[in-house]
Order: sequence, then C-alpha cells, then structure tokens
Amino acid sequence: MHPIVQQQKKWFSEGHTKEYSFRKEQLQKMRKMLDTFEKPIINALKFDLNKSEYEAYASEIAFLKSEIDHHLKNLKHWMTPEKVKAPFTHTGTKNFIHKEPYGTVLVIGPWNYPFQLALAPVIGAIAAGNTVIIKPSELTPTVAWVTKKMIEHYFPPYIISVVEGGKEVTQKLLEEPLDYVFFTGSVKVGKIIMEKASQQLIPVTLELGGKSPAIVQKDASIELSAKRIVWGKYTNAGQTCIAPDYLFVHHEVKAPLIHAMKKYIKEFYGERPLDNPDYVKIINKEHFDRLSSYLETGTVVSGGSMNSEFEKMEPTILDQVTWADPIMQDEIFGPILPILTFDHLDEVIEQINRRPKPLALYYFGSDETEQEKITNSISFGGGCINDTLYHILNPNLPFGGVGESGIGQYHGKASFDTFTHKKSIMKQTTKFDQNFRYPGSTLGLALIKRILG
Repeated sequence: MHPIVQQQKKWFSEGHTKEYSFRKEQLQKMRKMLDTFEKPIINALKFDLNKSEYEAYASEIAFLKSEIDHHLKNLKHWMTPEKVKAPFTHTGTKNFIHKEPYGTVLVIGPWNYPFQLALAPVIGAIAAGNTVIIKPSELTPTVAWVTKKMIEHYFPPYIISVVEGGKEVTQKLLEEPLDYVFFTGSVKVGKIIMEKASQQLIPVTLELGGKSPAIVQKDASIELSAKRIVWGKYTNAGQTCIAPDYLFVHHEVKAPLIHAMKKYIKEFYGERPLDNPDYVKIINKEHFDRLSSYLETGTVVSGGSMNSEFEKMEPTILDQVTWADPIMQDEIFGPILPILTFDHLDEVIEQINRRPKPLALYYFGSDETEQEKITNSISFGGGCINDTLYHILNPNLPFGGVGESGIGQYHGKASFDTFTHKKSIMKQTTKFDQNFRYPGSTLGLALIKRILG
C-alpha cells in the first residue's frame, strides 16, 4: 500500500488540488462516470444483494448524482476564504478563515449500500481538494470490482485509487501516514478503526449505527405511520444503518398499527415476499443465521418465513419482546421489527436514554408539544417527525451520529467541511503599533482590564 499513499501525498504536496477549476473538473468527471457505468453498477448490486433496478438507482446512484450537483452548485462559495470580525484590541487587522484540504484521505466503505456509502464521502473529499484511497467492502465483491474498474477508467491513481481486499488490507492501510480516515460500518469495527488511527493522531469520521427507535403516539396518523415505517424498515431488507430498529407504540393503537403494517408489507412486497425477484437478500450466511436466531424469542405476528438457500427472510413483525431478549441487545440490521408498548411518553424517553445514543429516531404524532419533548429530551444523530429515512435526502441537513452511533457529519456542505481544515489567519497592519501589549507599557495593565475585563 505504501507506494499508493506516497504517490498521492507527493502529488498533493505539489499543489495540484488547490484550485477551484481542478476540483470542479473532478466532480464533473465523477458525474459522467455515474452515467457511463450506470448499468454495470445496477447489475453488480443485483448480483451481490439482489437489489432491483429501482432500488439500486433510487438508493445509490440517484443520491450520488444529487450530491455531486449540490457540490458543483455551491463549491466556489464554500471555498472562498471567510472574513471574520475582530475585537477592538485587533484594530488594524484583517482576519479570515482559509479553507485547506487535509491531504490523503482513506474512505472505508460498508456492504449494505456498497456503492453509495463508498462514494458519497469521496465527493466531499475531492471537493475539499484531497486525494482519496477507497477501500470497498469485501462482502460485496462484484460492486467492489466495478467500483475499481470505473475509478481506474476516469481517475489516475494519484487522485483516486481503489484498493480491494479483506480486513488485513484495511489494517495495512491504517498503518500508513494518512491525513484523514472516513469509516462507515459497525460500532465494533469503528472502535478498532479509531484506535488504529489514534496511534498516528489521524483525524477520523465514524458513521456507525445502533438501535434507532420509531415511536408511535396514540394521536398519530396510523395509516401514514404504518406505510412510512414499513418503507423505512424493510428497504434493503432492513440492512440500513438508519432503519427503524424497533418500534415503541402506544398500547391503544398497537392493534390497528400492526394491521396497517401487514397491509403495506403485502402491498410493497407481495403475498409471498420470498418469491419476489426484487426483494433484497441478506448479505451472507453468518448474518442470515444471526437474524434467524432472533425469532426464537417473542411472537411472530407477521412474516417469519425464510429461505436459507437464497438467504432471504420475509419482512417480519415480532411482538411480545422484552429488553432482555437477544434481539434487543444489538442493532438488528435485518427485516425484523420488534414491538414494545408504552402508556406514557416519559417511559419511552427514560428507556431510550438508558441506552447508547441512537443514530436516528422517528416520532409519529400530531401534538407539537410532544414532538418538541422528544426532540429535546433524547440525544440522537438525526431523524424525522412523522416519517423515516427521508432526512438523509436533504443535502442541507448534516448526517452523522452521536456517542456510540458515530463521530462527525457529512452530506452537502457538511461533507466539504469534514474534509477541510479551517486555517485561521490574521493579517496585521504595519502602519501603527499598539504598545499596550508589550512589557514595560505604563498604561498596559489598565487598558487590558478596561478592554478585556
């Protein structure tokens, strides 16, 4: 790996990435790359995850195109040095923040959205003027291969390079003198990434996960809540870091909500989801077996059927679940939605706050006071009121976790900021000098007390 890192660092040090025209050109090439390789990308996602053309385009390709367009529209403004005010003590100075790239960035992608989540950070890193090494997930090898081929077709390795392989390759890369590491994946692996990066004091962004709750209050629109929860939970067969991980529902509306959810599962995936050619598979046998074991506790009220040969599991609703059950110990990352009930909103807040901070939270209810109560009483990465997942599609909303669900943010300007060092510069005048700051000034102490307090 050393030659790739050294090649990128050398090329970066020569100043090629600093100009707006260069960055704009790279973003335009990436936009063209998505158009050119659209069909191979869709085919690779079908082969590795059984994603339909609609889901592959909507959740992976379209998102990236929108992100690039947003960067192209705003990049010049984002790059402009930012003038800032100065206190009275700095009379005669000009003060500004210079936007500077870090250097060589390592982006480690996950398997659940293997194309979108590997390239979305790259858009921000390139826009900010960095060079990039992409390490795609080895669990989606076809997508990784296509990603490598298309990057090689459009970009020289000293600008963007793709390195395939398993965790041993990632470990080797993390031993290199990188300038930034961006990781998307599990909490467990995120801790390892952070530990390795800390040995060289390399800054990191960690986009992790956790148990993201959906809460349905008794004044919610049951039909819309059910429809949007089913969509958010079972997209990509539940293999989404911000999918509703479990459902808290007021006991008075539990029965009608489950009834409506069953209806929308059938509407979206058919009478027999396992026979639906476009229904996404579980990534591998290890994850399939883990998910299957969760059905040994609780009561299945919808779905529950599996096909071990093709590693598919029906959209499943699991009732009679407790916090002690295995399914409530870790992020599910699959098409099983366990249900808990509540009487008062305070019990929901108390139980969520007793556990690690979730990456997302979804509240369904019409009372604005209770909406504010949830928003202000629980710490979470981001979320929606009366919807699921949709917040990540707004480029003006930074996306990221808090606590165990992640460190740092991206999307839109937040991506540019993540990969940009803000260098503070003060330009001092030479036309006069303020002597009060120097030793021996008779008025120095009095002036400092008056000006600075």
